[in-house]
Amino acid sequence: MQISLTNVEKTFTGRDGKHTALAGVSLQIPSGAFVCLLGPSGCGKTTVLNLIAGFEAADSGTVLVDGKPVAGPGPDRVVMFQDPALFPWLSVAENVAFPLEKRGLSTAERAERVDEALRVVHLYKFKHAQPHELSGGMRARAAIARALVMDPRVMLMDEPFAALDAQTRELLQQEIERVWQRTKSTMVFVTHDNREAVRLATTVVVMGTRPGTVKLEIDVEQDLPRPRDPLDRNVNLLVTRVQRALQSEIEKIAREESDDRPTPPSRRGRDEPDMGRDI
Repeated sequence: MQISLTNVEKTFTGRDGKHTALAGVSLQIPSGAFVCLLGPSGCGKTTVLNLIAGFEAADSGTVLVDGKPVAGPGPDRVVMFQDPALFPWLSVAENVAFPLEKRGLSTAERAERVDEALRVVHLYKFKHAQPHELSGGMRARAAIARALVMDPRVMLMDEPFAALDAQTRELLQQEIERVWQRTKSTMVFVTHDNREAVRLATTVVVMGTRPGTVKLEIDVEQDLPRPRDPLDRNVNLLVTRVQRALQSEIEKIAREESDDRPTPPSRRGRDEPDMGRDI
């Protein structure tokens, strides 16, 4: 399912007035692509996800999915957040089946699709467990199964592994890579981890901030699965390129915040001449 954003603008109004989250954002995501969005906090990554999901509407510009304007949420697009948000009073299987109940599927069909999704993420043996009996990584896999059971054509992921330890995170990166290759869904994945983006994505999109813009798009041409070796030369070259693009944005934010900070009255201004000290 192809996704297209053209000259998208989005502004929010808060206590401090209006804030432009996105300005002139254009992004073309081919069907079946795996796109990772990177950028400093506040650059509009989650806003882009919400626009595609239909949770927000653009102030101007167009957001199209398969050539049609996004008018609201739909079953063709599922969103996975950092918090798996499992219902604690339901079993793993019941959590995964929950969105299917809303669609009115029969009990037999729900059971078949839930079992298949749980097998894909290696949780079938834990289908009757409660969420509190699972590790953090297993809860994340249950959330992936709940997304898969809808058979979505677009999967939108907002830092789904950010709260996990490094070892679990790497296992789930492999899991989501395998799921994407199996389902051929279009993936849009928000992350702050440069190496995670380079390992997973067919295209890495680096966003600039204040306001949010698309600063750089990098096509990752290496075949999947990519080397997990931290010393792999090709991966490290791409990680370095992404880091350089991000660094300029981080430095920009630091300069802006420094300029906004008032000079304490006890300190002499940078351009004030040195008059010496009283004797």
